[in-house]
Amino acid sequence: MLDDLTREPATDPTPIYRYRDGLYAEDLLLAGIVWLDLFSWLAEHPSDLNGVVQHFELSERPTDVMLTLFVAMGLLDRRGPLYCVTPRAAEHLCAQSPWYLGPYYESLKERPVCRDLLRVLKSGKPASWGSEQGKQDWHKSMESEAFAQQFTAAMDCRGVFLAQAAAKRVNLAPRRALLDIAGGSGIYACSFCAHCPSLRATVLEKPPVDRITAAAIAKRGLSERVSVAAGDMLAQPLPGGFDVHLLSNVLHDWDVPVVQQLLRASFTALAPGGQLVIHDAHLNEDKTGPLHVAEYSVLLMHSTEGRCYGVSEIGEYLRQAGFDNVQFTPTAAARSLITADKPV
Repeated sequence: MLDDLTREPATDPTPIYRYRDGLYAEDLLLAGIVWLDLFSWLAEHPSDLNGVVQHFELSERPTDVMLTLFVAMGLLDRRGPLYCVTPRAAEHLCAQSPWYLGPYYESLKERPVCRDLLRVLKSGKPASWGSEQGKQDWHKSMESEAFAQQFTAAMDCRGVFLAQAAAKRVNLAPRRALLDIAGGSGIYACSFCAHCPSLRATVLEKPPVDRITAAAIAKRGLSERVSVAAGDMLAQPLPGGFDVHLLSNVLHDWDVPVVQQLLRASFTALAPGGQLVIHDAHLNEDKTGPLHVAEYSVLLMHSTEGRCYGVSEIGEYLRQAGFDNVQFTPTAAARSLITADKPV
């Protein structure tokens, strides 16, 4: 079934990805207008991230996501560290203006996702996946067999398109052994092996996902080249013996300290001269967009402990961990690769 992982669709699914990934962005705008009246305050008090956090008694991670979104929407400008309202926001989102649209939004302020986002802004803690009432957050839910099956299948179908786009844009011909860290169904490891015949891979996953992973790999007929190792990437050292590591759609689930922990763990475990490949949706260097990535970051902020990171942020964390030769490569559907090397 290797051909299935190297054949492109006849049409581009990017707009369909974006509809789903941006679902929560408008609810965050609703919260910013109605519950915080953020734009009215910033019109009179241009402020940096810390000033907004302190004034509204918010948590830093979700506030960063919110401000980044509003910059990407063209509602805020960043002048150095300060966030300032744009002319459009000044006219239509500030209570002092005769064209203020606050009441138009206020009628929708009790939407469940909007309420969830307000709680996340205040606490910094993720809400339940899909805003289901009485459910645990995503990280805890993944310990359930039923939820893990459902979520892994969702990420697998997304990866059939995204994984081969990534595999085609990175040269792994010199590499022999890939460790796919928290690799879900193994779709990325399988696709990379399909595009690089000399490569073998191991997917590192926690139970019960490891069993789901093994079954998915077997269904694709790749069990001889792609194996599964049970392990917790945050609780134990990464296994050795690999000259390339893959972190695909992983870092965006975690806040900065865990991101830095994972990059240090990769650097320690990689063979000298090895390469780290990060596949994700990345904001641009100055975190002013692209808009669809800023929108996706809202979904991640809502349901995980993470967000989308800027290219410059990840580059700095990689250099702090000891990596060099940091490179950025766009792939498909607003995703991209950041690669870095461990010195010999």
